[in-house]
Amino acid sequence: MRATDWCLSSAGAALVLATSSDEQHPAESVVDGSSETFWTTTGMFPQEFIIGFPKCVKISKVAIQSYLVRTLRIERSSSEDPVGFEECIEKDLERTEGQLQKEEFPLPEFQATYLRFIIKSAFDHFVSVHRVIAEGAAENP
Repeated sequence: MRATDWCLSSAGAALVLATSSDEQHPAESVVDGSSETFWTTTGMFPQEFIIGFPKCVKISKVAIQSYLVRTLRIERSSSEDPVGFEECIEKDLERTEGQLQKEEFPLPEFQATYLRFIIKSAFDHFVSVHRVIAEGAAENP
């Protein structure tokens, strides 16, 4: 069975919350599947966004494409509402000059209905998140 990227709006993903807003670079850009569009933060940290899936899914790989993120924590929830999050991983990312940070997180397979991405610190006053990827399969009903 081919893995699905559940962090795509075309797969039913929805941006549930973002802690900052910019009309030209909306948070919904992280689920549109394009590295050309992005969400930008507004300068204070931590910043976070939550992505909801259309159903409980089994995730086997999480990745992010970003710029100037220093410390990132990823949390999951398998509740019907975006509550009761548990930490999956927290990692310091390497600074990349003039190119996107492309980070893949080695995680054991887990179930989730929501993923929360918390940008705890940055290399500058602003960061951008271009794409998030959560590959896996749908859970049986």
